Amino acid sequence: MAKRYRKKGLDATARRMVEFLELRGIKDATVLEIGGGVGEIQIELLKAGAARTVNLELSPAYDEEATRLLREAALEERAERRLLDIAGDPEGVEAADVVVLHRVVCCYPDYERLLSAAAQRAQRLLVFSYPPRNALSRLFVTVENLVFRLLRKEYRSFTHPPSAMLAVLAERGLRPTFAHHTLVWQVAGLER
Repeated sequence: MAKRYRKKGLDATARRMVEFLELRGIKDATVLEIGGGVGEIQIELLKAGAARTVNLELSPAYDEEATRLLREAALEERAERRLLDIAGDPEGVEAADVVVLHRVVCCYPDYERLLSAAAQRAQRLLVFSYPPRNALSRLFVTVENLVFRLLRKEYRSFTHPPSAMLAVLAERGLRPTFAHHTLVWQVAGLER
């Protein structure tokens, strides 16, 4: 992921997410990214004027490369990385102006808890990406999960219903103001 980012920049979906946030105003904002991987979105938001970022992960696997990317961009003083399951401990992290979840909801079994916690921490904006829920994506996820099971891996993917995910966020005071759809990923941007 870091190699691709160094060579090509953000992927198209992440670029759309950043563009949504930039159009709404990111200058001096605090950003909470849930499951940010190597932190490429964080870096772009910091470059665009965000004051500081916090990235929450469930595993330290990305930390070494993420730290290297932050150092290369001279942004390590404005970025923090933490191990925390926000769905299990939403009070474990401060609220932020902006909350970002890129390719995270599809990795979490309980989208209601995850999105509720994310919404609770979003003071102004929330943007997230997710796979479409159609016959093709559901078939793909079923086959993928079968392979994971055969390989004795714990990880599973999910195609949660988009309308139900948006309803969870609406119940917590966020209204959708941006949508972008591709064959593989959907993006929803919401505001308070």
